[in-house]
Amino acid sequence: MIQLEKVSKTYWMNKENAIHAVLETSLEIKKGEFLIITGRSGSGKTTFLNLIAGLTRPSSGQVFLDGQDLWSLSDQQQSLIRNRKLGFIFQFPSLLPSLTALENVALPTIFNTDHTKGTATPRAVELMETVGLNDKLNAYPRQLSAGQQQRVVVARALLNQPELLLADEPTSDLDEQTETEIMDMFQQIHIITGITIILVTHSTQLVRYGSQSIHMSRGMIDSSVHN
Repeated sequence: MIQLEKVSKTYWMNKENAIHAVLETSLEIKKGEFLIITGRSGSGKTTFLNLIAGLTRPSSGQVFLDGQDLWSLSDQQQSLIRNRKLGFIFQFPSLLPSLTALENVALPTIFNTDHTKGTATPRAVELMETVGLNDKLNAYPRQLSAGQQQRVVVARALLNQPELLLADEPTSDLDEQTETEIMDMFQQIHIITGITIILVTHSTQLVRYGSQSIHMSRGMIDSSVHN
């Protein structure tokens, strides 16, 4: 499903100094994998995730999604792929405080012009049930715990039935019990739907949830394990 060929990303601080966030890294991710990416802060794992998602242009190398070179596409084509094929979960919930939990879940349909728009609310309700929040449909973000807010974000990311779910440190601000609950939820979603999931975390203890894991150090993959 995803193939990266000798991908590098360099950030130039000035003419002489550069940060090599990712260095000539190659990886193939098959459809239906649950990939966990671990590494210390500054190891390049978040940059690597953004390269996979087409959010960051590589300095060199190629990124393919379903055989398409992402950076050979126009901005509009890239946006359509991100809206239709990808679901994003970031470290912080980023919910709109003026919208209810259900309205936050249904938000992506604003950018959707196809026939699924009319079924957005029933699907949003279904997803709220899937993540265990069927009793919080009309609650506002301020009325939800951190774990509940993250569940709303997961439901929102699944609304357009993406083929790939990308999560960047989704449990970093949660206590241990809530982290376990969120990871159990990810695992159940993966088992039930077969969706491809790529999750970045600093915690090696979460590796057990994935079907595959890689560890990054200094912008490179230094180990890879299939569970």
